[in-house]
Amino acid sequence: MKVACIQLSSGENYKKNFKQIVSLINQSIKNKADLIITPETSSIITSDKKILFKNTYKMNNDPLIKKVKEISKINKRWILIGSLPIKEKSKYRNRSIMINPKGKISAFYDKIKMFDVKLTNKEQHKESKTYKPGNKLVSVKLPWGRLGLTICFDLRFPEIYRNLSKKNLNFISVPSAFTKITGQKHWLSLLKARAIENFCYIFAPNQVGKNTKKRETFGHSVIISPDGKILKIKKRGIGIIYADIDPSLSFKLRKVIPSLN
Repeated sequence: MKVACIQLSSGENYKKNFKQIVSLINQSIKNKADLIITPETSSIITSDKKILFKNTYKMNNDPLIKKVKEISKINKRWILIGSLPIKEKSKYRNRSIMINPKGKISAFYDKIKMFDVKLTNKEQHKESKTYKPGNKLVSVKLPWGRLGLTICFDLRFPEIYRNLSKKNLNFISVPSAFTKITGQKHWLSLLKARAIENFCYIFAPNQVGKNTKKRETFGHSVIISPDGKILKIKKRGIGIIYADIDPSLSFKLRKVIPSLN
């Protein structure tokens, strides 16, 4: 099994983001990736409510979802759109969407933990003002094993991962827009911890660079083995990382150290 994690630098220009995502997904397919994952808020990053409203859709109408469905069906690939803002009544959902090789949505997950933090006097985030949190753990069966779906700030809540791991997971996705400030301190440590605690591969594509005037993300998209080894990492810039995965390793390690029992 070959996994591709795409590192983006999405901003407030939906059309530009759209073209970049499609180009990198197609590049991943050319490089024979079986599973392709994009970061959190792939289609748009903005704190401007007017820009967000203008560039956000209901799930059935989202142009990016329609395009990815088409690509998945033609190329028979599993593609996880790490997350998109999805319109739902008075608020939005921060939603991770798995599209199967038939071009259908196999599963979707709404981010549970909202990013409500004050990092500095100049940088504050209040995700709960815009998004409605999810309340369900979600995993999806792939041909190679079971994948648990999480998003970014969920990473700081180990109970989410432990409860997910009870579903006999092989892998966990953590698409993110992890900020530069917190990323430098905690990103890799938290990802390694979640991998080791749950004996799961971690697939963590991140946003990178100056996304807007108010947001800078850390990059360092990474694929980590179930024993905490970094298999591939992309520290800076837009692009893709790939890794060949042995799905059976998760369960081999659980037999050696039965800490999940």
